[in-house]
Amino acid sequence: MNGRRGRHGGRRAAGALLAGLLLVSGCAAPDDDAAPGATARGIRATLDRRAAAVLDHDTDAFLATTDPGATGLRTAERRELANLADVPLGSWTYRLHDVTGQGADRATAEVELRYRIKDYDAAPVAADRVLDLRRDRADGRWYVVGDRAGGDGARLLWQQGDVRVVHGTHSLVLGVGRTGQELRAIARTADRAVPAVSRAWPEHWAGRVVLLVPRTVDDMAELLGTAADYRGIAAVTTGQTGGTGRTPADRVIVNPQAYGTLGTFGQRIVLTHETTHVATRARTSAATPAWLSEGFADWAAYRSEDRTPARIAPELADAVRRGDLPAELPADEDFGFAGDPARLARAYEGGWAACALIADHWGEKKLFAFYRAVGGHRGRDGAVEQAMHEVLDTTPQDFTALWREHLRSGLG
Repeated sequence: MNGRRGRHGGRRAAGALLAGLLLVSGCAAPDDDAAPGATARGIRATLDRRAAAVLDHDTDAFLATTDPGATGLRTAERRELANLADVPLGSWTYRLHDVTGQGADRATAEVELRYRIKDYDAAPVAADRVLDLRRDRADGRWYVVGDRAGGDGARLLWQQGDVRVVHGTHSLVLGVGRTGQELRAIARTADRAVPAVSRAWPEHWAGRVVLLVPRTVDDMAELLGTAADYRGIAAVTTGQTGGTGRTPADRVIVNPQAYGTLGTFGQRIVLTHETTHVATRARTSAATPAWLSEGFADWAAYRSEDRTPARIAPELADAVRRGDLPAELPADEDFGFAGDPARLARAYEGGWAACALIADHWGEKKLFAFYRAVGGHRGRDGAVEQAMHEVLDTTPQDFTALWREHLRSGLG
């Protein structure tokens, strides 16, 4: 995931799409109907009925797959389906990954919920769920008695409240506990960010963005499935990295508290930065260092803005003026959300300065080629070194020296 503080913040997570046949394992049981294959088929049938009910907005059909005795779960499910009613779903499926038995009539299933927003997601968003189920001996069907977050630990937006939907020209904003006025303002800013990113990034991309706006910063952390402190982070972007061309849908998650403290300019920079991550996702991989992915996103956000380097990088400018010139390009750990906010700001500003240096010294086309070359490398080791050699005809040592001089002359 990538993020931005009131001005800066970020971290990246990478993953791979799961594909192929459903993989199911289970415990042997004395009766054929409870054998692993039959159990999996029965659970899949229940999941298929639940998926169809969501797409049909049929609450009764969905609850018909839940155990009648699970009154708390049924109440929560009824509320969640109502919260989800206005979200324009293009698809909703469940992928069954593993089944463990607890006797002939009890099972726990590890499931991946995959959903797609109509007209916005080229590929689905995935969320891990763990379902507890009971088989009714009278009708042979499996019924859900428990539903909780899986390995990623993340909650879903509609589990936090009624989802308000705002359609922009290039954006879709989904909010909980926020006013329509707030969400429309975010949509307008995102609608400006999308064409700005298209001008800064030469490759074709979807040209649209989905934003989630939860009620509080704690709700934001729940959506991300982490305990990190996002209090000073205005927005983050989630999504899986890789150069397959079939990357899952990204989500820009806005922290309404931090975002709301920014002026119009700051909000525009934040959403343009995050939208850049969406556009460059297919060219970003585990080989891409944070200084490049975050620095490029900042470079794209500031590219058309009338700002001096010292105003773009005030923390780094202060450090340079007091003689504290950084010795190396920012490391990935410098971009962590916890810790010293000034250090975090300097990391982002250092990444921006590195990308601005490439654009100024070698040209924007070389910056794009460098970004693609690093992301296309098989792994982190040697990725930057090889790309600097092949694209920029330099070495990391010489580049770092030039970057330090660029900081001294531009920010001192």
